[in-house]
Amino acid sequence: MTAHELVVIGGGPAGLAAALAAWEQGVRDILILERDNQAGGILNQCIHNGFGLHRFQEELTGPEYAGRFIDLVKQTDIQIRTDTMVLELTEDRVLHTVSPQYGYETFRAGAVILSMGCRERTRGAISIPGARCSGIFTAGAAQRFLNIEGYMVGKRVVILGSGDIGLIMARRMTLEGAKVLACVELMPYSGGLTRNIVQCLNDFDIPLYLSHTVTDVRGRDRLEQVVVSQVDEKRRPIPGTEMVFDCDTLLLSVGLLPENELSRQAGVEIDPRTNGPVVWENRECSIPGVFACGNVLHVHDLVDYVSAESEQAGKAAAAYLRGERPAGTEIRITNGSGVAYTVPQHFHRGTDAVEFFFRVRAIYKNAAIRVMDGQTQIARFKREHMAPGEMENVKLPKVLLDRVQGDTLSVEIEEGAQ
Repeated sequence: MTAHELVVIGGGPAGLAAALAAWEQGVRDILILERDNQAGGILNQCIHNGFGLHRFQEELTGPEYAGRFIDLVKQTDIQIRTDTMVLELTEDRVLHTVSPQYGYETFRAGAVILSMGCRERTRGAISIPGARCSGIFTAGAAQRFLNIEGYMVGKRVVILGSGDIGLIMARRMTLEGAKVLACVELMPYSGGLTRNIVQCLNDFDIPLYLSHTVTDVRGRDRLEQVVVSQVDEKRRPIPGTEMVFDCDTLLLSVGLLPENELSRQAGVEIDPRTNGPVVWENRECSIPGVFACGNVLHVHDLVDYVSAESEQAGKAAAAYLRGERPAGTEIRITNGSGVAYTVPQHFHRGTDAVEFFFRVRAIYKNAAIRVMDGQTQIARFKREHMAPGEMENVKLPKVLLDRVQGDTLSVEIEEGAQ
């Protein structure tokens, strides 16, 4: 068994940023374990631009953004072990791994950072009826086939779901010569960023059908048709509203799930709202010395936020290795009216400042975010526009946190704010 001060599981944007932050805090024995054959994570297949506007104040492609961090890691003695799958993480921070080069290995870590990212929901997860024919892909799988492997997955395409990957693939497939017939969304609003709706659908005259879903898949060996129906307020298909699209490809962009099999196996407490670990303000999980960041914690909309959050986790892991522990009693964070979840889920009383990240349940215009201590308003932030596809955040400084009298804060939405 090999011992390391810090082991980072996942060499994507979250893991790279966390490892660099820990290195800058003085940790010199850092190992990154990455199951793919190169570091960079999902960014390697995201060849479109739009990354780094917050972080670097310039527009980069996904590989360029990842490359910035990979180059910084190469200037340190941080080890990156690619082609290495972590099979198990135990409560006492022992990792079991396997790789083609080294076979089966075990590592003991002084601290662990979880940065495994997320995965896509598949057809089986959403129970689409119809024939079991080829031509049905998740949007991310199609993106990898097209951008990395060099395979064109289809010529006439329907996209189910309006998540950001699906929107981006609508544009990408169009640019490669395919005909994207429609983007179909179950909800009455899009799940993607506004800029992606404009740049990927509107700019290419691709129709977006809100409150619609795929109700049948037809085909023998290859997909031949999909049937799309309007749904009512309870998301049930409305008879008589069917539209038939002749197509050879169906792309699914129906949500992302944090990759937390290792976390659950280790006994990390999972929040059912986010499907990610329950964390403190420093991103420490329910197991001391285990930290989580990036999409394994909650699904982000911008990689810039992933990097910032991961640096926080890296600094906290370094502090843990120095023997520094946050003090103060627990204050829990709950989601009030209009809020789907909050991260972190709790923090220590007396901390300097806490930034809360969350998503709203519907589209709001001219609303306000209220942070409540029981019936007492601690803070209020006006917002002209909020949507489920765009992550929100508010930061409370110590002067406001010191006003908290109870042991629970609630984040809620006030509609029609003046």
